[in-house]
Amino acid sequence: MDIEHSSLAGKNLIAIHDLFLSELDLIFDTTAKLKSVGRPLDVLKGKTLAMIFEKSSTRTRVSFEVGMYQLGGAALFLNTSDLQLGRGETIADTARVLSRYVDGIMARTFAHQTVVDLAENATVPVINGLTDLLHPCQALADLFTIMEKKGKLAGRKLAFVGDGNNVAHSLMVACAKMGMHFTLGCPEGYEPNAAVVAQAREDAEETGSEIRILNDPVAAAADADAIYADVWTSMGQEAEKAERLAKFAPYQINSDLAAHAKPDHLIMHCLPAHRGEEITDEVLDGPHSVVLDEAENRLHVQKAIMALTMI
Repeated sequence: MDIEHSSLAGKNLIAIHDLFLSELDLIFDTTAKLKSVGRPLDVLKGKTLAMIFEKSSTRTRVSFEVGMYQLGGAALFLNTSDLQLGRGETIADTARVLSRYVDGIMARTFAHQTVVDLAENATVPVINGLTDLLHPCQALADLFTIMEKKGKLAGRKLAFVGDGNNVAHSLMVACAKMGMHFTLGCPEGYEPNAAVVAQAREDAEETGSEIRILNDPVAAAADADAIYADVWTSMGQEAEKAERLAKFAPYQINSDLAAHAKPDHLIMHCLPAHRGEEITDEVLDGPHSVVLDEAENRLHVQKAIMALTMI
């Protein structure tokens, strides 16, 4: 299988807002092709991806590592004990040195600025595997999953019920770029980052998408094509857990809330799930759930991103 050189060759993927619609379409088209092939290729034969992990992860590590193997390359896992990232050595120097060894860098970090600094100083493509602000690879896998199940994305509605977090941020912008309507239902005080909302609404003006931020979970879920849940307490927020459980209790995605969505709605979650908190077993394991498809599609979308940027 041939991967065409494109505007993404050598480009970083830090935020979906930075991508043109044509580039998003190319990522999705390449994802579909790679998924249909279903066997190892030599697209990135002899190339290496450095994977920097400040935050542990099952899906991110396995999907990127397996993805590089299936593309003919190799992945190198680097955690905080392997690096002096931002401590003994500057982020800029780390980026410059790694660029002499590898063909791409994926980073999963706490501070978004860390990934930005890596991208500004590396001479190889940098892929945002997650920061406290954004999770672009997850959002792209989610929209690809909706596309597989529903076809055209434009005009459909995604309802995110819960915290205005990094996953919500990237989904909001991705929906705006693709002409999907996005509604977030969250408790007062847990709204998404205002700057990200402004970016999404800027993109939405060009596509006709509607971006709504509500404090009513029922209104958010009404007539949705897909309802999305994420954990209420993310890594680094453990001290807030009791307070968050109390405030988010009315925002649980259960059969009563899902009943307000369209009859053929999808149930989505980026995993890992705190069963019985943000979502019930009945819904997570029910006939509308596509959570395992989302998890699998992380592999295929990330393969497309690596193939297009690192070629």
